[in-house]
Amino acid sequence: MSNIVTLEQLEWQVSQLPPHEQLKLVILIGERLSAMMLPETDEERQRREYVERVEAFLNMCDEMAAETVTEVNSAEDIRQIREERILQL
Repeated sequence: MSNIVTLEQLEWQVSQLPPHEQLKLVILIGERLSAMMLPETDEERQRREYVERVEAFLNMCDEMAAETVTEVNSAEDIRQIREERILQL
C-alpha cells in the first residue's frame, strides 16, 4: 500500500475541513512558500522598510487624533475669548 496522496485526493480532503481550518492551511502553505523564495533585493528591502515606517507613522497619527478629539463648543470658545480680551483692556 502506497502512502502517496494525489492532488485530487488532497483537494477532496481539504474540502472536508471547516472553512477556518482551510484558511489555516492556506496561511501555512503561504508562509512555507514565502520562506522558500529568493532573498529580497536591497531595493525591495528599502521599499518594505519604507512602507513599514509610513504605516507606523499613520498609526501613530490615528492614535494621537483619537486622543485629542474633544467636543467643540464654538459659541463658548468665542465668549471666553471676548471675556479674556475685556479683562486685558
